[in-house]
Amino acid sequence: MSIKGKKQKNRSGGMEIEDYLFSVTEKESARIEFPLEKKKLGVFWILIIICLFVLGGRVFYLNLIKGNYYKEIARENSIRSVPIKAPRGKIFDRFGNVLVNNIPSIDAIFIPSDLPKNPDEVKEMSAKISKILSLNEGEVLAKFSSSEQMSVNPLLIKENISQEEYLMLEEKKSDFPGILTDKTAIREYPDSSIFSHVLGYIGKIDKKELETDKDYLMTDYVGKQGIEKSYEKYLKGKNGGTKVEVDSLGNVKTERGIVSPEPGNDLILGIDYELQKNIYDRLTDILEKTDTKTAAAVAIDPRNGEVRALVSFPSFDNNLFSGKISQENYLDMINNPEKPLFNRAISGEYPPGSTIKPLIAIAALSEGIIDESTSVNCTGAINIGSYAFRDWKTHGTVDIRKAIAESCDVFFYSVGGGYGNIEGLGMEKMGKYERLFGLGDKMGIDIPGEASGFIPSKEWKLEKIGEKWYTGNDYHASIGQGFVTATSLQVANYIAAIANGGTLYEPRVVSKIVNENQDIIDNSSVVVRSKFISPGIIKIVQEGMRQTVVSGSARSLNELPVSVAGKTGTAQFGNEDKTHAWFVSYAPYENPELALVVFVEGGGEGSSSAVPVTKDVYKWYFNRK
Repeated sequence: MSIKGKKQKNRSGGMEIEDYLFSVTEKESARIEFPLEKKKLGVFWILIIICLFVLGGRVFYLNLIKGNYYKEIARENSIRSVPIKAPRGKIFDRFGNVLVNNIPSIDAIFIPSDLPKNPDEVKEMSAKISKILSLNEGEVLAKFSSSEQMSVNPLLIKENISQEEYLMLEEKKSDFPGILTDKTAIREYPDSSIFSHVLGYIGKIDKKELETDKDYLMTDYVGKQGIEKSYEKYLKGKNGGTKVEVDSLGNVKTERGIVSPEPGNDLILGIDYELQKNIYDRLTDILEKTDTKTAAAVAIDPRNGEVRALVSFPSFDNNLFSGKISQENYLDMINNPEKPLFNRAISGEYPPGSTIKPLIAIAALSEGIIDESTSVNCTGAINIGSYAFRDWKTHGTVDIRKAIAESCDVFFYSVGGGYGNIEGLGMEKMGKYERLFGLGDKMGIDIPGEASGFIPSKEWKLEKIGEKWYTGNDYHASIGQGFVTATSLQVANYIAAIANGGTLYEPRVVSKIVNENQDIIDNSSVVVRSKFISPGIIKIVQEGMRQTVVSGSARSLNELPVSVAGKTGTAQFGNEDKTHAWFVSYAPYENPELALVVFVEGGGEGSSSAVPVTKDVYKWYFNRK
């Protein structure tokens, strides 16, 4: 409708111009605004439909696609498995003597998901629990706050709590949502100091250990040192559990079934309890007499490589580690200059001194440097230019057997580095035979911490020290001095190989593994190598070691009820003419069943400290038999 048309209508009908304008505005407005409102309403309904579609899709996804997943989470939040700890395997000596017991213990633990959600309530609860358990409130609160809130895995508050602490927690259980007590067991070592370096100890698992084996809980104990560590997979067993239904506070409502734990396997060691104790006592006596504090001893059965005794001084009380060791006790151990935690029997690397001479004799005979009739005139020293390589005494004319028996340095200088008409082995050939007998490398004993010892070479000296190799270095190496080092275990094991006629075993502490059905897993030693030395050469060296006792530096052993073969050793160290005392031996000479090394660090002459210990041990051992 045009304005002009309306004007004409106005003239004929008498309508006022204002009414006309108002009428036009109202009608035009209605005609224009109605479509806009309709459009807005359409957009609104479209949005509603989209939202309903999205919500419907989400419901479909949660219920049909992810329904089982969330159903399982809900079930896990209400159904818990309360762990039943598996009994740890026991450890026995070769005659059935118990070396470790399991003692019932209780830990205070918490379930993160069951803790109060209100931070103030958590803080209040941590203050009360800290008071009951005599703990630092800040440390307890930090444990609660740092834990994963939705986790149902138990975490430790305090291990090995007292009976009084346990009763107080149980009495106020309803006031402490998420706080539980966990019945477990700790190890008791009846003869702790005597066997601590063999058995080791257990402790609470740490996060790093937990990452490598998901079968553990954060409240479990694991082996940390010794046999407890190296045989952890056999000793630990498999935890069981009780399925229970809990409410929102973690309180148990009903039981849903039990999965029985599987006990750990028992270990039967080759160790002889009484022999170990006797050696320990004899070493204690000699250390008091010589005013020294460090020593080691290893006894091996030459027939199979089983370790019958392994002692290290000073020792420590491994019971301290069964519960949580105090900071004071731990600092006392690690700050002790004698290092009681250090296993000198397998980790201590020392110059072997004259105990190396039977091996050098085998090398010289095998390489044709000498034969059994070769003799050397010992005048008390070998002079090379301005250097004098002295012997401990003048021996006169000696052959290989007498050289071993009297520990003649001049003879071994000659066969090791050469002198007169004897060519000499040199370090390369000496090192070859030392490695054949297991020196310079780990023997593979089933206790952690074994050291390799060291066999030098010309190349090593040039690279590390910046000097060439001299004949004097060969001389020193031939009598177990200079750069050569070995462990007590290596020396004992190589002597065992001589005693049995030339078979080198991998030494073994654990003899058998026994499961709960009494099925036995044999764990006997393996042969590293055999028949690598001529039996005739072995026999010559055996005869020389026998003469050490009959007419040489260990004549006091002739009083024993059995025949013994051996070799004394005195090894210098430092710059103050101090010496380590060694004695290696085996018995009975005709049919060896025990090879023994006694080492007294800083103990002076081998004949004055190590030999007396050996004599007392053999006297007791063979009289017992």
